[in-house]
Amino acid sequence: MSEKRKQVLNVAEQLFYDYGFHGVGLKQIVKEANVATMTLYNHFSSKNTLVEETIKHREERYWAYIRSTSVAYSNEPFVRIAQLHGAFLKEVSPQGCMFLRAIEVYQDTDSNIVYIAKNHKSKVLQYFEELAIDNNIKDYKNFAYEFLLIIEGATSMTQITDSTQATEHAVTMTKALQSHFQT
Repeated sequence: MSEKRKQVLNVAEQLFYDYGFHGVGLKQIVKEANVATMTLYNHFSSKNTLVEETIKHREERYWAYIRSTSVAYSNEPFVRIAQLHGAFLKEVSPQGCMFLRAIEVYQDTDSNIVYIAKNHKSKVLQYFEELAIDNNIKDYKNFAYEFLLIIEGATSMTQITDSTQATEHAVTMTKALQSHFQT
């Protein structure tokens, strides 16, 4: 990925997150990314294309947190994921979920953006199912679904309390969930 493309994506991601997808124009992105308008259009044919790529960029950043090597070597991978998700909330996403916002904003106007955002959530659930299988959880589908609800709840609660408190509760709930499924 070129440096200019990465620069535009980083700026667009932050602006879309802070001010909403419709609250930010391409002129503002061009200005804050310090690129020429043609540079933006060389990489993104439209604002919706930029939104699509921004959501994909956000997803890559999320997976970088969740799939860190510490999960693979943890004897409590789901607790570790809850902690890593909390770190992502604190550092990147303290005001809620960009994917859910995209679904809400584009539900009736851009099915491709909605698909990308919903597909992210499906991939997260699938990852949790695979991890549950790897950890010998027999009812892995229900476990993964309930764990996703804990993670999504922590994301929502971050807007009401803060990421530290939401993460602490998510960890406590994850331990209880594991205990329930291991008995």
